[in-house]
Amino acid sequence: MTAADGPAPRAALFDLDGTLINSEPRSMEVWSRLLDMHNVPYDESTLHRFMGRRGADVFNEDPHLFPGVTWDVLLAELQMIQADPDLPPSQELPESVAFLHRLFAQGVPFGLVTSAGRGWAHVALERLGVLPMFRGLVTAGDVTEGKPDPQGYLSGARILDEDPARVVVFEDTPAGIEAGLRAGMRVVAITTTHEPAVLSRADLVVDHLTEVDWPRIGRRARPQQ
Repeated sequence: MTAADGPAPRAALFDLDGTLINSEPRSMEVWSRLLDMHNVPYDESTLHRFMGRRGADVFNEDPHLFPGVTWDVLLAELQMIQADPDLPPSQELPESVAFLHRLFAQGVPFGLVTSAGRGWAHVALERLGVLPMFRGLVTAGDVTEGKPDPQGYLSGARILDEDPARVVVFEDTPAGIEAGLRAGMRVVAITTTHEPAVLSRADLVVDHLTEVDWPRIGRRARPQQ
């Protein structure tokens, strides 16, 4: 890498769903059923609004999506739907797990920043066998503003005691990419849930995290806004 790329990365922050484990088909089915319960018309773009974000943030942003219904009611309905045993199962992303093991063996500190709850984060990381590797977790209840706000990633940098400019974010959604960039971090996007063109604001786009040549992750030049 060149000096123009900025300082070499020393730490990493990972999104969970779609980045380390593919639970997005399950999540999309949950939101589809909730929308159906309320006779709300939707298409794929509507469902994608929930990807990588806290449901409450999407609701607060557009309360007319579920007219006349409070978030507390929707949350109770979501929990009921999520308990249904016939939902699509979550699937491991073995290349992502292999990449975590590689960083851990190199002594690279890393943490988790997810829009999901802490309970699911623990379950998912334990299922993958990687929970002890993480220095800390930032989950939905730990922030007042969810992605694309940078608050979660800045909190993650503090947990790692690292300068944001030295941290690389690994994400799979536009909201997560935006959050990482606004935190002043480099961002690697994985194409688990979106086409590469949708992820183009990231510094690097890969199909699998094993394609990443750590720590050679440059920062792309961006036009002034």
